[in-house]
Amino acid sequence: MTKHIPVLLQDVLIELGDIRSRTIVDCTFGAGGYSRAFLKSGANVIAFDRDTNVIPDAEKLYQEYGDRFRFINRAFSELNQLSATDFDDIVFDLGISSMQIDNANRGFSFRFDGPLDMRMDNRIKINAADLIKNVTVDKLADILYLYGDIKKSRLLANILKEHLPITTFQLRDLIKNPKDIAPVFQALRIAVNDEMGQIESALNTVHDLLRSGGRCLCVTFHSLEDRIVKNIFNQWTNVGGDPRLPETEKPKYKMLKTVKPADSEIQNNPRARSAHLRGVAKL
Repeated sequence: MTKHIPVLLQDVLIELGDIRSRTIVDCTFGAGGYSRAFLKSGANVIAFDRDTNVIPDAEKLYQEYGDRFRFINRAFSELNQLSATDFDDIVFDLGISSMQIDNANRGFSFRFDGPLDMRMDNRIKINAADLIKNVTVDKLADILYLYGDIKKSRLLANILKEHLPITTFQLRDLIKNPKDIAPVFQALRIAVNDEMGQIESALNTVHDLLRSGGRCLCVTFHSLEDRIVKNIFNQWTNVGGDPRLPETEKPKYKMLKTVKPADSEIQNNPRARSAHLRGVAKL
């Protein structure tokens, strides 16, 4: 199994600056790469992840760092469960982890044959095979078009409904255009896990949790999630931008520079090639 390499980690650390004794919310724990780096740099970390498979990695960090580390096995859309309202920084490393992709039993990848699952949290009731079976042709076509940009989405939706694939290879073999395979898998994964809704819900919670001067950083991996982050950050930084307006109407955040991976990082970790680091600082 491929070791998960945190994307844009050094750029995130540079953007955060001196984090000694700060409290950082790591909203996407994964294999713990970001959390470990924050802890090594002297920060306190509260980490979220809805995937129960990451619990052993979280337990290792707790054994190593004790009360400086806290893990919450919930989706990051449940940030509002945090009792404190004054965190120094909030970080999202969006997308899917190498451990999820490379585990055939999770059903995320068309490179391995396995059950057509795609759930990031096994407490989610409907997996990808169930989704194809249970939704209407119109709804399935919408999912394929909106989340995968599949041009002949209704035609493909009819094919999937007729054959009802239950394994990754069965799904792969029903997709006649090879260029559509990855986007179809992406579309179903996004729908199963409500990824876009999760991002919007979490970001709408950030303002109430982040202290003045704190930063919210997001690493995105595809255009859909990047568009959501970009639009929300634009709203936060542009509202009332006219200095003639009352103080209450002035922006509450400052936009930070967007960062993309260096060529050297992409060579070392090809999965970084589409990544963007976007961030805002709360004024």
